[in-house]
Amino acid sequence: MLPAQKACQYKPGFTLAELLIALAILGVIAAFTIPKILSAQTNSKYVALAKEAASMISGAYQQAKLANTVTSSTTPADLTPYLNYVSIDTSSTLVDATPGASSIIACSASNPCLMLHNGAILQLLGFSFAGTNTTNAIEVRLDPQGNSSGTADSIQFELYYNGQFTTRGNARTASANSNNGNYGPNSAYDPSWFQW
Repeated sequence: MLPAQKACQYKPGFTLAELLIALAILGVIAAFTIPKILSAQTNSKYVALAKEAASMISGAYQQAKLANTVTSSTTPADLTPYLNYVSIDTSSTLVDATPGASSIIACSASNPCLMLHNGAILQLLGFSFAGTNTTNAIEVRLDPQGNSSGTADSIQFELYYNGQFTTRGNARTASANSNNGNYGPNSAYDPSWFQW
């Protein structure tokens, strides 16, 4: 058979329909996985910010104790000389509520906000220990987004007079401070993204 007379040989390949089906399947898989990946990445970032803030607050409290400045009337604002922050706001910033609370809290002179180097906001709630028992606590709130988005994604930490540090969801039974009187643990206050 001469080369010009060779019959066209069938070359296996994908049809257009097969390619379109494969692309549709990949699109469905991406639609389900990409949001979960992004959410997991955001949650990991928030956890890292919260742990960094918790470490900073605990360290500041220990420095204040070493300086003999901790009393039953100590508030979180008394720890500012020992905290690492970029700026302080007492008037304009809004901080998202915790999941168990219903309102956004504005920064004020009694509840100042510290702008942290990582973009988060640390709000120092204006309550004092109101005692020196191991159940007396002061409170700080961390908004990991650094702005009020209208979502209740902040976390509230409890710092006890004896130096123990925990979240509002894991508060000690019969915890007390100058504002709340006695209160106990409430897991509704911890955001879903947080884990120790």
